[in-house]
Amino acid sequence: MTMGQSYPHILLVCQSVQGHLNPSFQLANNLISAGARVTLATTVSGFHKLKSLPPIHGLSFASFTDGHDDDNHAIWNPGYAYDIERFASESIGTLVKTLSENGNKVNLLVYTLYLPFAADVARDLNVPSALFLIQSATCFSIYNRFCNRGDGIVAVNNDINTSVTLKLPGLPMFKWNDLPTFVLPTYPRFSDMCYVYQDHMNVLEEDSNACVLVNTLDGLEPDSMKSIKNSIVVGPLVSSTFSDNKGSCFEWLDSKQENSVVYVSFGSLAVLTKTQKVELLHGLMKTQRPFLLVLRDVGEVDEDVEIKQLKEKVSEYGLIVGWCAQLEVLKHSAIGCFVTHCGWNSTLESLAAGVAIVGCPQFSDQTTNAKMVEEVWGNGVRAFLDEEMVVKRDEIKRCLDVVMDGGERAKDIKKNVEKWRKVAEESVKDGGSLQTNLKLFLKNIS
Repeated sequence: MTMGQSYPHILLVCQSVQGHLNPSFQLANNLISAGARVTLATTVSGFHKLKSLPPIHGLSFASFTDGHDDDNHAIWNPGYAYDIERFASESIGTLVKTLSENGNKVNLLVYTLYLPFAADVARDLNVPSALFLIQSATCFSIYNRFCNRGDGIVAVNNDINTSVTLKLPGLPMFKWNDLPTFVLPTYPRFSDMCYVYQDHMNVLEEDSNACVLVNTLDGLEPDSMKSIKNSIVVGPLVSSTFSDNKGSCFEWLDSKQENSVVYVSFGSLAVLTKTQKVELLHGLMKTQRPFLLVLRDVGEVDEDVEIKQLKEKVSEYGLIVGWCAQLEVLKHSAIGCFVTHCGWNSTLESLAAGVAIVGCPQFSDQTTNAKMVEEVWGNGVRAFLDEEMVVKRDEIKRCLDVVMDGGERAKDIKKNVEKWRKVAEESVKDGGSLQTNLKLFLKNIS
């Protein structure tokens, strides 16, 4: 900012699950670098997570109530979408007013997925708003196709079944198991999620000036970006861990050959069944490749006996930990492949780090991301799930052989991996598209 210019103040509100907080924190950090002040707010129950973030000049924290201040897991309750709208609408409105009364007028309210009502709060207070997409542009295009109030599939068809298909411009056909699970009637909170996404679409349809900030890469989703009005690329929003504790695995990784290690992690929300753990451990053993496996149940006193014995058996091949600094791990020269649930943050981190993916999606947007990885971006393969939604040991071995055996397909994947790594590198450097786009965006904020 030049002398005489004020720093616009942005209130950024998000859910408290890690997959929402991480990109929101990174957006806040980049907005500050581009010349803004930011207040990052999340639910009261998740506010302790903000306190663990590193201090940044120009960044402050706040909270709002979702009506479940003492319940960290309320987001999974049936009807939560209605609860948070009812309680958080008033709470966020009060926060905007309080900030203003304290000399911190809010110039823009940015809200993430699942908080569409925040746009109504902003409008009632004469504050402009913008949606921050923490999932892919492709997924949002699918949500729009299903949930827009005009010709949305949900709006005109009450009998969606497994035969449903969807064709979007420039992309292959999406079948039932390629679509985000949130838009499928088999998902337990289908009605809640449809309500949320229909609200998002209504907001964007009613406000011709509504802006959408998309955490993606330049050129990664060109057709989907075109389908989102007033969309701006603000990614990839990836960063190092917030903690000085990087985990205990790096000395072990340093002892391994370049591109030899299989890194396996299924994110902060996915819960693996015993059957899936057994198949995963057997599959990793069958490959006889060194692996680093993140399992959040490490150290549990009541750990299943069979799983415990299997872990001991596979220890000659790999290392099992309860947590690690993922981006730092992905950037380590020993890593040759990432077996992942294909959550959007993990997908972007693998693209930025230049690591091939074996996608084992479970729910939400993961199914769509895994399809794009294999069929569109070409930076990995998608594992086949059986009728019990389990990736069998032979399938795990097959996918790892495809990606790491040095054959023609492995070479094509490696070529695409390197292409997207360079795109990501160009995007985040000084003067890159991320910095440039955010500076242009801030110019339009009064």
